[in-house]
Amino acid sequence: MTAKRWGLTVPLLGPSLADQRDLVAELPDLGYTDVWSSEANATDAFTPLALASVWAPQLRLGTAIVPVYTRGPATLAMSAATMAQAAPGRFVLGIGTSSNVIVEKWNGLDFDEPYKRARDTLRFLHAALRGEKVVEEYDTFAIDGFVSGVVAEPPPPVLLAALRPSMLRLAGREGDGAIVNWLSADDVAVVAPHVHAGGPDKEIVARIFVLPDVDADTARAIGRRMIAAYMTVPVYRAFHEWLGRTEEFAGMWKTWAEGDRKAALEAIPDRVVDQLIVHGPAARCREHIERYVDAGVTTPVIALMAPGDPAPMIRALAPR
Repeated sequence: MTAKRWGLTVPLLGPSLADQRDLVAELPDLGYTDVWSSEANATDAFTPLALASVWAPQLRLGTAIVPVYTRGPATLAMSAATMAQAAPGRFVLGIGTSSNVIVEKWNGLDFDEPYKRARDTLRFLHAALRGEKVVEEYDTFAIDGFVSGVVAEPPPPVLLAALRPSMLRLAGREGDGAIVNWLSADDVAVVAPHVHAGGPDKEIVARIFVLPDVDADTARAIGRRMIAAYMTVPVYRAFHEWLGRTEEFAGMWKTWAEGDRKAALEAIPDRVVDQLIVHGPAARCREHIERYVDAGVTTPVIALMAPGDPAPMIRALAPR
């Protein structure tokens, strides 16, 4: 059974942001319900959604994610409130700690106490986005008298990116749900119960990396490069150790640490690539994505990673 929600990552690879207007406008007619942005080293998270809110007013808009370190709490609240007021009832704020690479190496900030920073930001946002005056000494920052001059009605839901039990439970307990990525369809059964401990109605958004209609050798080569780039980052390594992939990634981690990047890529088993990267004929890719939904994902978000014109891929992956 096709998911009630069917999302796509924006902006798309390839065309410039301005050139994506017609394709984004087509998404609702194709059956897509959501577009979700991200923020690392390309576009910011909010601008693509602001454009999409005008190009396709039927779509729900989400950030997956905005790092809680790289904007001050008040600036983050202002950005979220502005987007929520521009698209009433259609915006979801997804926040997360991001990684030490993005926070420390790219932004020159300390990546300290990520659990507490996420928790404190959630608590601040719940008050600020409702227009409350915030005077609070949190563990990781202090707010003295902030009141948002823009209050959207309704306030946007706030989801938390989470990988391991403590953060997943925080997402379900104090947030409106969790955002996850880099997991297999089978891994959802491990992750979801921690989120749903906070309530059965909590949303689980999963970004799923997809290479439709790409031959297996090419897809696996692209997938190996992506996997190595992420799984050597401490937070993702710890995530997959918890999921039980220590033995499968041991060879990659060892050769990567020794500086042999070629051997590290070769050490990633095909079966792991096939679990974490959706590839093959588009129809089979859709079936694979629906396995995530069957396992407990409420909003699958396709991230197209294949080279070439995204338009035929988006149309081929539309829900049936």
